[in-house]
Amino acid sequence: MTQGSSASLGFVPEPLAQLPWKIILLILAIGCFDLLVLYSAAGGHIRPWALSQGIRFFVFLGGAILLSRVREDVWGMISLPAYVVILVMLIGVELLGKVAGGGQRWLDLGIIRLQPSELMKPFIVLACARFYDLLPPSEVRKFGAIWPALLLIALPAGLVMLQPDLGTGLMITAGGITVMFLAGIPLRLFIIAGLTAPVLGLVAYNYVLHDYQRNRIAIFLDPEKDPLGIGYHITQSKIAIGSGGIWGKGFLNGSQSHLDYLPEGQTDFALATMMEEWGLVGGVLLIIAWFAIIWWAMGVAMRAQGRFARLTAAGLATTLFFYVSINMAMVMGMAPVVGVPLPLISFGGTAQMTALLCIGILMSIDRSSRQQPIGW
Repeated sequence: MTQGSSASLGFVPEPLAQLPWKIILLILAIGCFDLLVLYSAAGGHIRPWALSQGIRFFVFLGGAILLSRVREDVWGMISLPAYVVILVMLIGVELLGKVAGGGQRWLDLGIIRLQPSELMKPFIVLACARFYDLLPPSEVRKFGAIWPALLLIALPAGLVMLQPDLGTGLMITAGGITVMFLAGIPLRLFIIAGLTAPVLGLVAYNYVLHDYQRNRIAIFLDPEKDPLGIGYHITQSKIAIGSGGIWGKGFLNGSQSHLDYLPEGQTDFALATMMEEWGLVGGVLLIIAWFAIIWWAMGVAMRAQGRFARLTAAGLATTLFFYVSINMAMVMGMAPVVGVPLPLISFGGTAQMTALLCIGILMSIDRSSRQQPIGW
């Protein structure tokens, strides 16, 4: 007898009855709410953002549901080959990538403009999880368990930072390091890394980061230093959020975005656009919704009965957490502006696809773990 083998709701087919419908409906609610935000950001028009975002959302959500039918072991088999393909795509970005917004981050494939660095966020988790799944448990605490994983992380993170895209590079690094920690790498190594991080950060600040990246950090530490220049984005973002108050100004009544005071109000700062009209209440409800999704994802990791599945699910849950927390902290002035979108809210096809890819893989792992014999 297996878990979920008797799952059936009368006329509902068993594959549909086994889906986590509470999570799917929650994601559907966030996605539809996003369309209202983008409709308002365009001044009450479905173009240029809401229509294309809505079409992609429903296509990618359908794709995530289809991915839930993929067997858990298939993700293990394709993880490293997919990692290599995306790594080659990142190299292609350096050679042939399309320049937009001051960065060379996209591959123009004709019918779609793809950002490979976004796809690397979930697949660095799968690749590291696969590496530790193949590694004998007795070897995890040895040096041979550390340098290959660091190489897996450093190659794509380095290429992404060259684009330059510091935020995405840091997210790729964080996703891989999280899997290393969960795999059982000695804690003392993370403590040593934490103690040396300030020194490495200072070196990077002075010799690695671009001028605009250093300026963003300086503005984060002193927002009033250049309110009409480098600090304009975050200043206008905080004005928009503050002017929304508790209940917001009301749908289609956001002055900061409609009068073009808020730059990138449909992408990186979509949260500010939303909170100006929907207020603190809308922001808190969105946080609660994402907290529920991440809590479910951690539950998937706890229920998973294989090493690869546990590491992958926990890593993807952490990736979603980084997505949400970094963007929200950035928009509220609690972190430097690093260009991390808010999943399912910010306008953009690749980021939307990446978030729903994470959800699809999590649903796949959840389905597989429920079908395995109890007590495995």
